[in-house]
Amino acid sequence: MTKFFYLVEHFIPVPQSEYGGIWNVIAEDENECFDLIVQKDQEFNVEHYPQLRHNIQNARTYALAEDLESTIVEEFTT
Repeated sequence: MTKFFYLVEHFIPVPQSEYGGIWNVIAEDENECFDLIVQKDQEFNVEHYPQLRHNIQNARTYALAEDLESTIVEEFTT
């Protein structure tokens, strides 16, 4: 199965965050990408999850040549 590398920009407004951040995720599809981020977030920003779905749909996405494990590669959030 083809995996994808998602570069998801996700802004969270003040007071939770000043700038938001970016999530680098390897996933099979947009739903798995969302699930991985939500699991890592532990429902801390649940009110912003509808916007997160939109951001995943608009994320830069790259097909991977190898079948790598689905995971959050890196996150930078403020």
